[in-house]
Amino acid sequence: MAGQKIVGETGPRLFHLKLAFRVIETDAECHRLVMDIKLPFGIAVREDLNCTPLDADYCRIDDRCGFDFPKGWRGTLTRVLMSREMNAGPVDSPSRLKHAAEPRCTGRANDDHQR
Repeated sequence: MAGQKIVGETGPRLFHLKLAFRVIETDAECHRLVMDIKLPFGIAVREDLNCTPLDADYCRIDDRCGFDFPKGWRGTLTRVLMSREMNAGPVDSPSRLKHAAEPRCTGRANDDHQR
């Protein structure tokens, strides 16, 4: 629901990276979710996800996101170092999501774990 906050850490024990998600808007009727995400190194992301049902088994997911970087040299350095991931990440993200979701929907989850 709007206003909900999720805070967590990732990474190896000696180098925890803090993440924070804040739900800005939800619309169950229109299948929409808007979140503000705070990533390490001062990076902020605004995610706007829409899910449009196509039929009983399929849907279209529209993902719009905007990145904000810190001001000054730190932001410039972060942007340069992450440019490859920022270009590849949004392109690869739907295929990774689809790959993870399909075994659950088709009952092949156990088959994948046995390989």
